Amino acid sequence: MKVLLLTDSNSIHTLRWANGLALNGVDIHLVSMHKPLDGYDDRVKHYTLPFKAPLGYFLNIFEFNSLLEKINPDVLNVHYATGYGTLGAFHKRYPSLLSIWGSDVYKFPFKTIFHKYYLKFILSKYNALASTSECMATQIRKFNKNKQIFITPFGIDTEAFREVRKNSCDEIIIGTVKTLSFNYGIDVLLHAFKSLLMELPSNLKVKLEIVGGGVDECKLKDLASSLEITDKVKFLGQVSHSQVPYYLNNFDIYVALSRFESFGVAILEASACSIPVVVSDADGPKEVTIDCVTGFVVPRNNPHEASLKLKNLVMDKSLRERMGGEGREHVIRNYTWATSLKKMIEAYSYLSKGS
Repeated sequence: MKVLLLTDSNSIHTLRWANGLALNGVDIHLVSMHKPLDGYDDRVKHYTLPFKAPLGYFLNIFEFNSLLEKINPDVLNVHYATGYGTLGAFHKRYPSLLSIWGSDVYKFPFKTIFHKYYLKFILSKYNALASTSECMATQIRKFNKNKQIFITPFGIDTEAFREVRKNSCDEIIIGTVKTLSFNYGIDVLLHAFKSLLMELPSNLKVKLEIVGGGVDECKLKDLASSLEITDKVKFLGQVSHSQVPYYLNNFDIYVALSRFESFGVAILEASACSIPVVVSDADGPKEVTIDCVTGFVVPRNNPHEASLKLKNLVMDKSLRERMGGEGREHVIRNYTWATSLKKMIEAYSYLSKGS
């Protein structure tokens, strides 16, 4: 089967999809305006469009359609509705699947009434849609009730993400791997950690490690300083995806207190490493976490509740071990990378047969 991927080739998600599909025998042709990341499999064929975003979503229409006719794929798979989805909407005659990523249906349509109707127009131009989660599929249906939606989550490589080494010192490490922006609630985590420290026995050593970079880095470091917890908080900066398992295996507890998140791939990566989680009740985190089994789900913007659940885990090693073990089993049952690739290939097959 031949598939044309129209998407950002500088995204780790694109790299994983392209390589995984190619390794499963799909003939992948990747078309993008972006410079590709290093690490693509040699079987993935690259094509670079001449004009860059955002004008490129319109100026590349002729060039893209020429490539489309030349490649002649069985399926066109476009990723991200309000970016490449615009360019792909002008395709002709090919079975098409539009993969939604999150902000394109959770944020974009609420900017103005124009944005809402523009999204509806884009969705109407594809044969079917793909969502990373059930909760996001519900969100998509607010803008298009008629299209078939395939659930194609960002699966977890359970060989790369597994328990290979745990924190062996007498310190309990609470950690997160997130972009440092308002959306992901790192400020809420800092307040929760401050509350936790005030509740714990003075002889118990606890540390917070924050992996990631972003626009709010300086603001969050200032917040940690104002809360007088800088001696117990480490900002480790942005790391490559291949390094994430190493950092996760230093954590005893993983936290994700997002204000908005349409899936929860980082949470599942932590669970695959047998780490218990404390997450917010944002749609994505709530969907991928079994409350009181693989971790705890707490209300958004509520550092007090997060602190209470963190205390439960900090004070009870057996609870951490039990929830961590349940978390890995949950990932293996429902969210392996092999399962995700199978679901995507099934969607391609369905569309290529004209069903």
